[in-house]
Amino acid sequence: MRHRSVADLMTPTAVAVQRGTSFKEIARLLDEYGITAVPVVDEENRPVGVVSEADLLRRHTAKDGPSTAEAMMSSPAVTARPSWTAVEAARLMERHRVKRLPVVDADGRLIGVLSRSDLLQLFLRRDRSIQEEIREDVIVRILRLSPSAVHIDVDEGRVTLSGTLERPGLGPILVRLCETVDGVVEVVDRMTYEEGAGAS
Repeated sequence: MRHRSVADLMTPTAVAVQRGTSFKEIARLLDEYGITAVPVVDEENRPVGVVSEADLLRRHTAKDGPSTAEAMMSSPAVTARPSWTAVEAARLMERHRVKRLPVVDADGRLIGVLSRSDLLQLFLRRDRSIQEEIREDVIVRILRLSPSAVHIDVDEGRVTLSGTLERPGLGPILVRLCETVDGVVEVVDRMTYEEGAGAS
């Protein structure tokens, strides 16, 4: 199974600002592009921080000190790599409580931005695509079962498995594998097993 990566989901042309960008210019960019935060980059396009709507509001309320990106940004920038899985990126977002991650290449240069809404694209996969991946990758390629051995019903990402298996031990394995398929929200196990299966 191939999980979609950060590179698959990110917005490749990232809006970024320099350290000296002003409060008003940052506010204009957030409004123009409909985003909630913007990376701050150095002269070599490497992220050094992030300015969010919350940072702007905090500075506006405080009304003290310079109103440049460098003065307002949260630093250092929490970044992701394009090869990461969506799960790795989501965990990093959760751990640092951020909504957007600048994505950097091997040299640390900005190549895109990944947002929470980008991650939600995983759950907008078509049910038919999920069904085909489970049948071809999980049932046939990994478990080496006949494609007709398990009936797979997918509705809005909710997978229901039914049919009869020879070995009871395959049931939990099948469920766990299905849960790792991109776009699966829930797995319902309605499998049955041949009478006497697993007996010594």
